[in-house]
Amino acid sequence: MSTRVDLTEAYRECERITWSQARNFAYGIRLLPPAKRRGLAAIYAFARRIDDIGDGTLPAELKITALEDSRSAVFDLAHQDPRDPVLLALADVERTFGVPIAAFGELIDGCVADVRGTTYTTWEDLHHYCRCVAGSVGRLSLGIFGTSRDMTQAAELADSLGVALQLTNILRDVVEDRGMGRVYLPAGDAARFGCRPDLSGPPEALVALISSECAAAHAWFDRGLRLLPLLDRRSRACVAAMAGIYHHLLVRIERDPAAVTRGRLSLPTREKAWIAVRALAGAGA
Repeated sequence: MSTRVDLTEAYRECERITWSQARNFAYGIRLLPPAKRRGLAAIYAFARRIDDIGDGTLPAELKITALEDSRSAVFDLAHQDPRDPVLLALADVERTFGVPIAAFGELIDGCVADVRGTTYTTWEDLHHYCRCVAGSVGRLSLGIFGTSRDMTQAAELADSLGVALQLTNILRDVVEDRGMGRVYLPAGDAARFGCRPDLSGPPEALVALISSECAAAHAWFDRGLRLLPLLDRRSRACVAAMAGIYHHLLVRIERDPAAVTRGRLSLPTREKAWIAVRALAGAGA
């Protein structure tokens, strides 16, 4: 009886983290049936923990130590700290769903690269990073959604959709990231548009670079959205809502690429809710 209560509280804490911090993903996660909703909230909560370590104020060496401690913990969920609600919920997720927990290792690899200030010369380099930090979450989420089709194909498409979302994030946050000493857009492309490796230089050069890179993000969306027919109705609605919010954001950046240099772009709450409702209505039977 006590284990059941503890597990209920663990999932409740994961959902609290998700609803308070997942400003975009929460709209889709809420469309799932209860068991899948709780499972995806647990995945989000641990991913959020990893991101918070990478973006926190600790010295770089301590961040990497904390990230490696998180890696050890998530790879040994059978012996997780019973006082840690997120790990407790994740252990239950691992038992209940076909979630590839090892993918969290790729997410941690990407955060370690952030802490070390890794930069990217080509799109191939950047794709590897995006696959680590976002494609991994796509594959973890697919374990919650499930599919009646080819899981290998579905995993590849989930990975691609994660890359699309991450590229949109990079374009939206390009100035904010630059202020933190993080540069993601490929150095080769930056040079072609007249930007320095740190993306400094004439503002119009950065705007032209951002405008050009929107096409790559659209291409990844085109591929990743082929995942939708492979999912059940509620999972399809969840993914369509999350992807829809980011796709609308990408379209907004494409229409006015200079906007990302003036401040952080986001969609109004009303527009996000409308996208989620439309996703549920359009998910079909």
